[in-house]
Amino acid sequence: MNVTATATTSATDIDVLRVFCSGDGRYGNALGVVRDGRAYPDEASRQALAKELGFSETVFVDDPERGIVDIYTPGVRLSFAGHPLVGAAWLLDLEVVRPPAGEVWVRGDGEFTWIEARAEWAPPRTLRRYGSAAEVDALDVPEPGEWIYAWAWEDEAAGRIRARGFPGRGDGIDEDEATGAAALLLTDRLGRALNITQGRGSQILTAPGPDGVIELGGRVRLERTLAR
Repeated sequence: MNVTATATTSATDIDVLRVFCSGDGRYGNALGVVRDGRAYPDEASRQALAKELGFSETVFVDDPERGIVDIYTPGVRLSFAGHPLVGAAWLLDLEVVRPPAGEVWVRGDGEFTWIEARAEWAPPRTLRRYGSAAEVDALDVPEPGEWIYAWAWEDEAAGRIRARGFPGRGDGIDEDEATGAAALLLTDRLGRALNITQGRGSQILTAPGPDGVIELGGRVRLERTLAR
């Protein structure tokens, strides 16, 4: 956690993070974190703020000590999402995060923050395999409809994957820069650890664990704080 950068932050301010950054700190998926969920006490006000901010997800912290959080896209509420949980856990230095889907344990490992989750918690995604990374790179954004996670092996032996995510919700997020839930589903399907490069260059790491648990990890950085 970047204590210096957040020490003067008001509870009603919104921290903007980048989650699943590359090794040099670039890229990552934007995330808004509302430290004091009481400032937006109901679903309507939270949904309105998430739409106003326009990030892939915005997370509201309802109990920072117990890690209770609430997650919204610009158009829908989610019971689970990967990058909001990794980001909130890093920012608040939590050992467990509790979205509606269930209890998510957290661990730090050097520059990476890891969460433990289950594939059945993830919203539905269409996992669409392509023959090469170049084919994935060349894709145009599809028409709104299904949530498509396009992927191809870059190096199958090493578990390296190239991916892009297209939410298809028609809410202004045409392409998701880094999608933890989809990475969780792909790891569950392939049954092995993965090193995923998504979007412009974001990095997501995964590792299957015992009893159906999958670890999901990445780098997080604080981009800015929005005063409210």
